[in-house]
Amino acid sequence: MKQRVVVYKKLPEALAQRLQSEFDVSWFDRVTEANRADFIAALKTAHGMIGASLPITNAMLEGAPELKIASTISVGVDNFDLEYFRQRGLMLAHTPGVLTEATADTIFALILSTARRVVELAGYVKAGQWKGSIGEAQFGVNVHGKTLGLIGMGRIGSAVARRAHHGFGMPILYHNTRPNPEAERELDARYVSKEELLAQADFVCLMLPLMPATERMIGAREFGIMKRSAIFINASRGRIVDEAALIRALQDKTIYGAGLDVFEVEPLPVESPLLTLSNVVALPHIGSATHETRLAMAELAVTNLIAGLRGEPVPHLAV
Repeated sequence: MKQRVVVYKKLPEALAQRLQSEFDVSWFDRVTEANRADFIAALKTAHGMIGASLPITNAMLEGAPELKIASTISVGVDNFDLEYFRQRGLMLAHTPGVLTEATADTIFALILSTARRVVELAGYVKAGQWKGSIGEAQFGVNVHGKTLGLIGMGRIGSAVARRAHHGFGMPILYHNTRPNPEAERELDARYVSKEELLAQADFVCLMLPLMPATERMIGAREFGIMKRSAIFINASRGRIVDEAALIRALQDKTIYGAGLDVFEVEPLPVESPLLTLSNVVALPHIGSATHETRLAMAELAVTNLIAGLRGEPVPHLAV
């Protein structure tokens, strides 16, 4: 008898057929309030599950005694309770590596567009406000040669640092759980304390996973240490930042601006003050959102799932 799999994210047709040929599959393009009960019911007999963008609670999994593996189409695993997976002996697979370059591109796009006010001034032109030569009121700030501070220096942080060092001549400061000798050797990056990074960097990029130790680690104190000319970039997870403190820092010009791809609540509520601030570039969590990268992520997640259900080594296990 075929093992049973629950899919809770739309997959490319070829990957869907690959799963269908080997498993008994229950399909949910996405989970809503209308089909949530059916999704939970499907989990009760599932041996594997694959999807993204849905918090998977322990209560959902308690009624799934046959479950062996969950495969998430993401590098982040904050939608799962890792300790619960360890206690039950469940496998949790994810998709690191394949999204590194696309996400680093997005982060550098935020750096450039915030510094040069690209989104704001594109709107200025489209609104018919460009009547002559621009003045100081529309000036931005340089990126080339400015100091980049990376809080976190893993795969994506290193990819951003390469772009900054080789393409823009930026000195690199970083703070990490441990030094990164390769980045120091190849990119002339310098390991510093978080406080020194915040005080010296012209661009502060947050590059951390969400976990209890990192939740709301950037708040009013940290924004107060930054230069008033500093630009804050976050494309990791919104809940690592105290969003109310960020809004105050932007409103009060404690910092110059922010480029954000992630938020405490997503989608960003229409009443958020972030949507009214001219010194904010806000994106709809598009870090890895290219056709090529999302396909590669889905392919890796399916490969992870199949390996786990066959009893073979899983290429990328988070737990």
